[in-house]
Amino acid sequence: MDTPRLDPQAIADYLTRHPNFFNDFPALLTELNIPHPHGTHAVSMSERQLIAMRDKVRVLENKLAELIQFGVDNDAISEKLHAMALAMVTATQPQDITAALDIHLRDGFAVPHHALRVWTLLGEPMPGLDGPTPQSVRDAVAAMPHATCGPLAVPEAAAWFGELAPHLRAFACIPLRPAPGAAPLGLLVLASEEAKRFYPGMGTLYLDRLSQLVGAALVRLQG
Repeated sequence: MDTPRLDPQAIADYLTRHPNFFNDFPALLTELNIPHPHGTHAVSMSERQLIAMRDKVRVLENKLAELIQFGVDNDAISEKLHAMALAMVTATQPQDITAALDIHLRDGFAVPHHALRVWTLLGEPMPGLDGPTPQSVRDAVAAMPHATCGPLAVPEAAAWFGELAPHLRAFACIPLRPAPGAAPLGLLVLASEEAKRFYPGMGTLYLDRLSQLVGAALVRLQG
C-alpha cells in the first residue's frame, strides 16, 4: 500500500499552528537529522537551530559594524563641512569664498577639481567670481532641484575645466541656493578622473547643504 505523500507546506503550516508539538515529542529534536547548511554531514534539529542563530548573529554583527562605520564617516563629513562654514561666515569678499572652496574641497574632501560660476539675483556676474554665464546654463541650473552626480549634467560646464576636461570622468553639479526652493545664484561643479567618485544614485544630503552654505554666503556679500 502506497504511503500518502504529505505536502511540505502543509507540514510547515501545522508546526506553525502548533508551537507545542516538540514539547509533546521532545525526542524528535535529537532523533531527527537534517543536512548541515555549510557541509555534507547531518546534524540534529537542535544543532541546526543553533547554527541558524549563529548565522543570524553574524549577519547582525556585520550590519552593526556597517552602521557604526557610516556614523563615523558622517561625523567626519560634518566636521569638515563645519570648518568650511566657519570660513564662509568670515568671508568679506568673493575671493574669500573661492579661497575657502579651494582649500576645503582639496584638503578636507579630497575633491581634486572644481569650477564655480556665480550670477547675482539681477543676473549679472558677481565681481571677483568667474562669469559671465550663458542663459542656457542658468536655465539648466534653475531646473535642477538638487545636486546631480554622475555624467556632467550641464555639458557647457566642461569648458570651465580647460585642458583637464577630456580626463574627467565623474561630476557633481551643485546649484547654489541660499535656501531650499530659492532661485539659484550659481553653479559649483566638482570633478574627478575616477569614474566612481561621483555616481548616479549617490546621496546628495551634504552636497545640498554645501549648496545652501555657499549660496547663503553669496547672498550676504551681495548685501
